[in-house]
Amino acid sequence: MARTIVVGDVHGCSAELRTLLDRLAFVRGTDEIVFVGDLVARGPDSLGVLDVVREIGATVVRGNHEDRLLAWKRAMEARARGEFAVAPDLGRLHSELAHSLRDEDWALLERTPVTKLLPSHRLLVVHAGVVPGVPLEDQDPATMMRIRSLGVRGEARDHGGAIPWGSRYMGPPHVVFGHAASLEAQVHPWATGVDTGCVYGGYLTAMVLAEGQEPPPAADRQDALVSVPARRRYFDGGVGVGGRAMIGEQVRMRGPGPHAARHRPRWQPPQVAAGDERRAAGRSSRG
Repeated sequence: MARTIVVGDVHGCSAELRTLLDRLAFVRGTDEIVFVGDLVARGPDSLGVLDVVREIGATVVRGNHEDRLLAWKRAMEARARGEFAVAPDLGRLHSELAHSLRDEDWALLERTPVTKLLPSHRLLVVHAGVVPGVPLEDQDPATMMRIRSLGVRGEARDHGGAIPWGSRYMGPPHVVFGHAASLEAQVHPWATGVDTGCVYGGYLTAMVLAEGQEPPPAADRQDALVSVPARRRYFDGGVGVGGRAMIGEQVRMRGPGPHAARHRPRWQPPQVAAGDERRAAGRSSRG
C-alpha cells in the first residue's frame, strides 16, 4: 500500500537519511516522500543529500537555508548583469556550500515551493509554520519559512517567543513542519514538528501515513513517527522550541531513537544507466 512520508530537517546528514530510508523500506514509485526543507548546510554532506533526494523523486518545500542561498544567487546574477543588488551575508560555511552547488542542485532548490498541500491526508507541509488565525492564502511566505513561536501579543517570532505557534493553531489542515529543533517531536492537536535536531546530535524523524490516513490524534501521534539517531553531533548551535538554543542541551543519546520502527527490509537505491551516474567530481563534505 502506498504511504506518504514527511521527513524533518536533514541539514546535510546524508548517512542518517539513507538509514532512515532503509528503516522505512521506502519504495520509489509507490511511496510519496516530502521533505520539510533545510536539506542543506551545517552537516557533513549537503551534496550527498541532494543526490539522494533526486534519486528517490522527492518533493521538497523551501526552508530558510535554501531561501538564503537562493537570495544570494539572485543577487550575484543581478550584479553580473550590472544591476545593483544586496546579497545576504552567507558566512563561511554557507559560502563554501554556495560555491560547491552544481547546476542540478540549484535547479532543485529553485523548484521548491513554500508549501505542499496533501489533500488526501488533510495535511499541509511547510518548513517553519503558520501564524494562527491568519488564513493560509494570507500567510507571509517569509514567515512560513522562519516562524518558531509567538510573542506575548501573538506576533510571529523566529527567536525569543515563549509560545510555540503550533500550540495555538487550529486546523484543518494539519500542519507538519520543521525549523524549531527539539529532541522530541512537537505534538500539538493540529500540528506536528518533525525537526528533532539530527545535525545537532539528535535524531532524523519522519511522519509516515498510510494511503488516505490523516495524522492521528495527539495521544496516538507517536505511532506515526519513525526516527533514527544521528551518528554524531555535527554542529554546535541551532535554535529550538521557544527560541531556545540547541547548543548546550544533552543530545548524545543512544539506542534506536524515540520513534524507532521494527526492522523492515533494506531500501535499495534505484538502478540507473551508466551514462546517468551522478558525477563524483566536486562532491563536498562540508555543509
